[in-house]
Amino acid sequence: MTSPIDGAHIDEAQLRSLTPSVLGILVRRGADFAAAEDAVQDALVEAVRSWPADPPRDPKGWLVTRAWRRFLDAARADAARRRREELVDEEPMPGPTPPVDDTLQLYFLCAHPSLTPSSAVALTLRAVGGLTTRQIAQAYLVPEATMAQRISRAKRTVSGVRFDQPGDVATVLRVLYLIFNEGYSGDVDLAAEAIRLTRQLAAAIDHPEVAGLLALMLLHHARRATRLTPDGSLVPLAEQDRSRWDTESIAEGVEILQAALARDRLGEFQAQAAIAALHADAPTTEETDWVQIVEWYDELARLTDSPVVRLNRAVAVGEADGPRAGLAALATLDPALPRHAAVAAYLHERDGDLVTAARLYAEAGRKAANLAERAHLTRQAARLNAHRAEH
Repeated sequence: MTSPIDGAHIDEAQLRSLTPSVLGILVRRGADFAAAEDAVQDALVEAVRSWPADPPRDPKGWLVTRAWRRFLDAARADAARRRREELVDEEPMPGPTPPVDDTLQLYFLCAHPSLTPSSAVALTLRAVGGLTTRQIAQAYLVPEATMAQRISRAKRTVSGVRFDQPGDVATVLRVLYLIFNEGYSGDVDLAAEAIRLTRQLAAAIDHPEVAGLLALMLLHHARRATRLTPDGSLVPLAEQDRSRWDTESIAEGVEILQAALARDRLGEFQAQAAIAALHADAPTTEETDWVQIVEWYDELARLTDSPVVRLNRAVAVGEADGPRAGLAALATLDPALPRHAAVAAYLHERDGDLVTAARLYAEAGRKAANLAERAHLTRQAARLNAHRAEH
């Protein structure tokens, strides 16, 4: 394994990548999950402080030794854990760490069905990602004490779960996608962290949907620099500067997706990635293969039966077959759906009904989930109203 030491500095992402295997070793030695995770976090903090001046020859072995000692210290200090103390009284001599990789089991454990999505996200970032409670709290804009309580409850919830039980890959992927969609806040880039964790998962398990999610993340991330203006305003896909898209990420995402699709085990993340790849491949919005995108939305709707997917499909139908066809597809959906009014506004504008479009843009703006989207939709309504006033 490549050492995470780089001169006098530490590559913290590489350091955190050691977290799952170190944590797994402690659990296999007999530590309960909660205590082992605390010990590993302490060892990571010590590594950040001491490695620049005194880099270890075996980073993973160093972390295992320090974390195990921290666990022993805590166990010996707790009179209520005398029974465990008898099991761990003899400290193993430092040496080569075992080849067993428990990364996959840790992903399953941190995305356990008994956890809420927010708790699963927090525990994954801490136990698998190696982030501190402070970093996670900053990223999710909550007080550190609140996040600490959330993580503690999550650890207590899964402490009784057997470490060798099979888990649900789909649940793990949903947790990673939740992390990715948080984007960037505080001093942690959660989108980049989600990509790193998904790469790590892909190395631990040969599964086409894991590859599909990784491809989807890379394809979305490639457009990141063009999604907002410098003042934070939303830039729709059709108006983004495609020359600024990250072509290397697009190429990697497409290559990973093609390999996954070749296995003929289609899943929802592969279908989403295929749609993203078609957008990434088009030089302009007008040159986008909308007919094929509609076909992929049909596949995605079959896989998920999601009304949100059908809403996005209506947009694609409007581009492929004209706005009235899109409005006909939209008419089959519940108007209470998030973004329904925004899609209706766009299709009515395409169809030349500016009065209805302006009203729906304003309505959509009032319902928008975030400030950037609200401001964008409100500007769209104002633009159409100004156009009507001029004519």
